[in-house]
Amino acid sequence: MELLFIVLAGLIMGGIARYLFPLRETHGVVLMPAVGAITAAIIWEVLTWLGWPYDGGWIWVVTLIVTALVVAITPPVLGRSRRAHDRAQLTALLAPSARGTKARA
Repeated sequence: MELLFIVLAGLIMGGIARYLFPLRETHGVVLMPAVGAITAAIIWEVLTWLGWPYDGGWIWVVTLIVTALVVAITPPVLGRSRRAHDRAQLTALLAPSARGTKARA
């Protein structure tokens, strides 16, 4: 049951991050909530496998802080990367060799 709550918290954090950080037009609507939910689930499970008690407070604190950091870092990094890739792709497509025309001498 605790895993369900922590995944829901990650989903909510990702949803908030979607609209809190810039460059949201570079990725889909569901990406950040999915990143938050998946991150929270993975961190929770890893800490559980390491022997942290699921009814203890520290597993909650660590999971929520790590999830918040991941969903705060991902949108700007992803957005900048996507914009750079899009610019490079557009430049390549607009190059004379990409259009199939030969430069006249």
